Amino acid sequence: MNKLITAEHESSLSLSECQKIVDNWINTIGVRYFDELTNMAILTEEVGEVARIMARRFGEQSFKQGETVNELADELADVLWVLMCIANQTGINLTDAFKANLHKKTQRDILRHKNNSKLK
Repeated sequence: MNKLITAEHESSLSLSECQKIVDNWINTIGVRYFDELTNMAILTEEVGEVARIMARRFGEQSFKQGETVNELADELADVLWVLMCIANQTGINLTDAFKANLHKKTQRDILRHKNNSKLK
């Protein structure tokens, strides 16, 4: 099997690099992308898995017998993976989208949270 992550990327990957790695994996190992609606359903399922773990690990629910406690990182990676699939399929560069979203939030919330008495 070809190596998908090179040595130079082992410690740090940009969002664009991750999108390229996902695309390469899909096209060489995964055969093809699932359609967008299927990926949306998979994303929903993966977010549900994150919610299940969060409720048990940080909330008031307890883990069921046999459940693995340390699954959170894997489930978050699954969410990121499917999110990147959807971005790739819809032509969205997540680096550009993230930068634009950060700018929007900064402009909108520059004083909002500082002035929120509930956060003091």
